[in-house]
Parts: sequence; structure tokens; C-alpha cells
Amino acid sequence: MDKVASLRAFVKVVETGSFAEAGRQLRLSRSAVSKYVAELEESLGVQLLNRTTRHVSTNESGQMYFERALSILSEIDAADQAVSQAQSAPHGLLRVNAPMSFGTLRLGPAVADFMRKYPKIQLQLVLSDDLLDPVQDGFDVTLRIAELESSSLIARRIVPIDRIVCASPDYLAEHGTPTHPRDLREHVALTYGFLLTGNQWKLTGADGDHWIQPSWSLCANNAEVLRDVAVKGHGIALIPTFIAGDALHTGALKTILSDYHAPPLTLYAIYPPTRHLSVKVRLFIDFLVERFGAGAD
Repeated sequence: MDKVASLRAFVKVVETGSFAEAGRQLRLSRSAVSKYVAELEESLGVQLLNRTTRHVSTNESGQMYFERALSILSEIDAADQAVSQAQSAPHGLLRVNAPMSFGTLRLGPAVADFMRKYPKIQLQLVLSDDLLDPVQDGFDVTLRIAELESSSLIARRIVPIDRIVCASPDYLAEHGTPTHPRDLREHVALTYGFLLTGNQWKLTGADGDHWIQPSWSLCANNAEVLRDVAVKGHGIALIPTFIAGDALHTGALKTILSDYHAPPLTLYAIYPPTRHLSVKVRLFIDFLVERFGAGAD
């Protein structure tokens, strides 16, 4: 018995609900498809399908076997594809969406190195802080810094993104330095507008979790703007360390409430679920994991 051919015939029958239609799609006769499925059932010693004159459906055993067969065939096809694609250099268009700040501050040099490594891949990079739809907008890969909601999309974790509470020395000199998260209620906040928690800040320390709803003077969907406004002394910001880094180094911003930590966000690579992940998408995501996963903040 050709086990793989029998699996393919069985899966196609289940998907189409018909031996005849499965045969048409597989370019086999109805009798050949029926024979493959019968041999499969005989080898297992279990009936997998309920058959009527008009329709075919799985029984409980058949449904369980169908789900496993799909996975097995997917792995076989993926292995075949990987070997064939390995024989030629990856090529074609790769459309990537990424957050504006991460794109401008961190992604540029990485993209340049990726292009050098894979010169036949055309890379279209769209930077935006809007929550674009990866599927409807036609992106192969979407990079997102967030706490992800459940989704039909596949998300691969690349690196955690730490955040700090900070303010300018001038602001702190004028308004005082908070020593506990509850003190933030007496200060002006510069908040990020697209987090799932809204404008609520969560800070955790030795005394537990603290949820703060600070009074805010600016809400923006770009953390570089929040950094620049904080540097000018207009409030306290909770922003990623990779955005605040230079200002902290020069002293334009100071970290406050250092004994408390905001939950880290995560940089994810998101892509639509497909049975076969294209080689250029896989290479790009693997490259980002290798580039940033070892310690980028």
C-alpha cells in the first residue's frame, strides 16, 4: 500500500465530501480513490468514513485521523518544498510592515544586512504606527510591539521590549520626583495611545502591582514624540528603553521609580497562517530573531 497516496486520497475525500470530486481534484478515477481509502481503513482495522449514496463524512475515528493526516501531509510537503527551494537562491517580493520608531531606530541597519545576505529578495518596507491589517493590506510579515490579542494570525516572539518611567531634570526640579507609583496621580503624564490597557499604567515592585490612571496632557501613538516632549519638561513618560536610550545617556531624561517595572512589551513577527511558510518569510523572521533576540531592548 502506498501510505502517502492513501492519506492524500482520504484527506481529499473528507475535504470534498465526495469520492468523485476527490478523484477529479487528484486526477484519479473514483475507483482508485475508493481503493486507496479502503486500503487505509483495512490497514488500520477501523472504519474512518460514513458513506451514503450522496455524501461521505467522517466518524469520530475518521475526524481524529483526518486532523493528524493533515499535519503529516503538511510536514511532508514542507520538507519537499524546503529541499527544492534550497537548491536556488531565495527571490521575489517581501512586503514588511513595522512600527515607525522601531523601524527608524533599529530596523534600518538590519534590513541593509538582510539585503546584502539575500540580494535577490526585493524588500518593500512600510513603516506605520497604525494597526494595519496584515492580510487585507497584503503584508507577508508584520512587526508589532504589543501585548497581542488572540488572533488567527501566527505570531513569533522576537524579543521583549523593556519600558521605563522617565522625565527631564527640569520637570523633576519644578514638580518633584515621584517615589511611589501613587505619586504619579499628582503629576502630568505623557501617554501612549494604542496600548490595549489604554492610558492606564501598571507598575510592579516589591509591594505588588499598582494600576495608575494618571492625568495626561498628551496622548500620542508614537513614543519618539513622547520622548521629545518629555525632554522639553512637559511631563512624565512611560516609554521603551530603546527610544529613551540616547536621552538617558546624555542626561536629557532621568529614570524615575526604578524600583518599579512596567510589564515588558514584546516585538512579534506576525504572518498569516499558511500550510507552507514561504522561504523568504522564514528567512526574514529567522534573521530578525538572530539579530535582535540575543539582547536588543
